[in-house]
Amino acid sequence: MQSSLTSVKRLVQQRALLCLVFFWLLSMRGDAQTHAVAGSTPNPAQAASAEHDPLVDAAFDHFYNLDYDRSIQEFEKIMDRRPSDPSAVNHLLTTVLMRELYRMGAMNTGEYANDSFIGQAHRTADPQVKDRIKQLVERAENLEEQQLKANPNNVDALYARGVTRAQFALYTALVERAWFSALRNAVGARHDHERVLELDPRYVDAKLVVGTHNYVMGSLPWSVKAAVALVGLSGTKEKGLEYLREVADSKGENSVDARVVLSLFLRREHRFDEARVLMHDLAARYSRNYLFPLEEANLQRAGGHAQEAAAGYRKVWQNGREGKYGALHYEMAAWGLGELLRSQKDYAGAVAAYELVSEAPDADPETLQKANLAAGEMYDLLQKRDLAMKKYQTVLAENGSTPPAETARAHIREAYRE
Repeated sequence: MQSSLTSVKRLVQQRALLCLVFFWLLSMRGDAQTHAVAGSTPNPAQAASAEHDPLVDAAFDHFYNLDYDRSIQEFEKIMDRRPSDPSAVNHLLTTVLMRELYRMGAMNTGEYANDSFIGQAHRTADPQVKDRIKQLVERAENLEEQQLKANPNNVDALYARGVTRAQFALYTALVERAWFSALRNAVGARHDHERVLELDPRYVDAKLVVGTHNYVMGSLPWSVKAAVALVGLSGTKEKGLEYLREVADSKGENSVDARVVLSLFLRREHRFDEARVLMHDLAARYSRNYLFPLEEANLQRAGGHAQEAAAGYRKVWQNGREGKYGALHYEMAAWGLGELLRSQKDYAGAVAAYELVSEAPDADPETLQKANLAAGEMYDLLQKRDLAMKKYQTVLAENGSTPPAETARAHIREAYRE
């Protein structure tokens, strides 16, 4: 058995497993307010925790509209009101983590449609934020363990502990890049929520983690799947998607999270139209979140609907220019439009789109550098070498130690050609 465990540990470090496990619940907030399937009768403990709180509604509305600062303020007030409630800590934990991932540039779901994000080097996490995340994790775990010590079958405490573990898995994977540690926490989250479903099959919110993990396990290469089965890990894509659809279609608070995760998985399955419908609905519901309509445009492009995708990118850009997204990085729409037009060999249109990135106030540095490099390449293809050289020099001036800078140096030596 020990040799099997050693083999599993080696296998889980393979790229094939990592690329599936750590797009883990990118939008999961850790809500435990609505447990039962619509139409069923919740138990008294669930009913008590489901008491309506307008401040919670407001906090989640700000969360999904990417107003993380305001959401954090509101969740801090809620946690102060409910100091012994681990779900209140989880709400704040999730929001603090998501704000930091957004600041780091790790919230573009397009990167998670393939394996490339494993080697992505985004901005470094703020040490103070890292400390706060760890403190919140510890606080939530202490509360959960106290409640489970008093009653090992406390479904709310089990559910909350699974959420804490899932969020810590996300943190250790995308911030610390500690892959095996993240896997242990992800597996722990699944076991907690499977236990919740054993005790109360109506606890539909628990199917978010279990469904995600089933899809992940079902997506592994056969050799890795066989190895991890030795330590009790299994799952199928079909069951995972079924569970996620059930949560997405429920009236529970986790329905939004399930739609985000389900859309991501459908994209990996090349079921772009199904995923687009989910993003379209979320974009209409949370109008200040540019990521939803941006992802809808990405899905239209991936599905071969180039004209609709271009219109979607332009609409996001225009809405951003009109102030509808505040200080958020809507310039990603200009980058997406440039990439679309480049794939169509419309080099003049592509360079115009790439140039728009620099017009956005406080543009994301990584996106701006990539856009300047791409604009230089378009100028080379248009045989405007002087303009291309200026763009390459701009790339070097922005940050000379990045991969785009290395590419720019190569293009300075020799003009870019496809």
